Amino acid sequence: MKERSKLLLIALVFLGAYYIPWSHPIIRQSGLEAFMMLQEYAREHVLACLVPAFFIAGAIAVFISQASVLKYFGAQAHKALAYSVASVSGGILAVCSCTVLPLFAGIYSRGAGIGPATAFLYSGPAINVLAITLTAKILGWQLGLARAIGAVFFAIITGLLMALIFKKDDDARNAGQIYVPETGEQSRTLFQDASFILTMVLILIFAAFAKPAAGETGLWPMIFSAKWYITIALLCLLGVMLAAWFKTDERHAWIASSWGFMKQIFPLLAGGVLAAGFLLGRPGHPALIPDQYVQSILGGNSIGANFAASLAGALMYFATLTEIPILQGLLGSGMGKGPALALLLAGPALSLPNMLVIGRVMGAKKTATFCGIIVVMSTTAGMIYGAIAG
Repeated sequence: MKERSKLLLIALVFLGAYYIPWSHPIIRQSGLEAFMMLQEYAREHVLACLVPAFFIAGAIAVFISQASVLKYFGAQAHKALAYSVASVSGGILAVCSCTVLPLFAGIYSRGAGIGPATAFLYSGPAINVLAITLTAKILGWQLGLARAIGAVFFAIITGLLMALIFKKDDDARNAGQIYVPETGEQSRTLFQDASFILTMVLILIFAAFAKPAAGETGLWPMIFSAKWYITIALLCLLGVMLAAWFKTDERHAWIASSWGFMKQIFPLLAGGVLAAGFLLGRPGHPALIPDQYVQSILGGNSIGANFAASLAGALMYFATLTEIPILQGLLGSGMGKGPALALLLAGPALSLPNMLVIGRVMGAKKTATFCGIIVVMSTTAGMIYGAIAG
């Protein structure tokens, strides 16, 4: 952090401590809600959900070669394959909205078509494994599934539309192959890497397995009663895999990568939770912003509500995962399910700072078209999901 930024942060903290009327009942209630929401996250979501997801993200980043993914975006790549890889690259590469920008600039400047490049630009942060997992855990599996499916679909459609609209410009560019560095010889088979990551995914699923409703019978309660036995067995299996298949330096690289994700995301997530709790409170517990304000702007499933959510998601900068506690507060204050999905779909790849960077890479006209496509599609998807989910 630069010295100027440190000074600004210190000044903001001082001004907040000096001027905010902490003795006011609403401010005191909002402050309490902020820390109650943080406690809820710590107790219910960190150990069973976030920590396994961090280790999965670390494994993906270390053991799945980015070069092997990016090579499919070159000018000579098969179009169907290029769009297929681009649409799911977020889950493979595990990049955030800031990390995807230099990757996008690199593949576009080295000859990737505008279609696959923008599909990758959207998909990169939108299908982040941590974001999808936490969305399903906190906001419900329906919204998590809709976010995952919508993100893949959006990536493909956005890329195809950009390629169609700017076909002449794309053809006029100097087509070239993307430079892909050699990755060296793998010490494991694809099956071993896939089995290792699948085992961690199963650990995440069973550790975060939700408690069934009271009185429910069948398979769900049986799995829940055995969840920790299954989780421990999977952890033992993971330990065997680590000892048998991975070298010491590979294990160290995996731990370092996972720790890197934790250092980057935990402080941002904690700050986002505190801010969301202070402004919006937990569901059923009012805080600084009255519920009726949220309901009047984002309630229901109107075109205006969905468009407002899409536009807010496109313009605002959400640090990785912080959109989830903010949406949790908004939903508790009366936000409609459709606008919630619209914000989730518009927000990951877009923000005002991102637009400035993207504009320097591919120009103002392409950037405005890219942003407009995402906002329109997010609004439409929100209305459809809101009508289905009720």
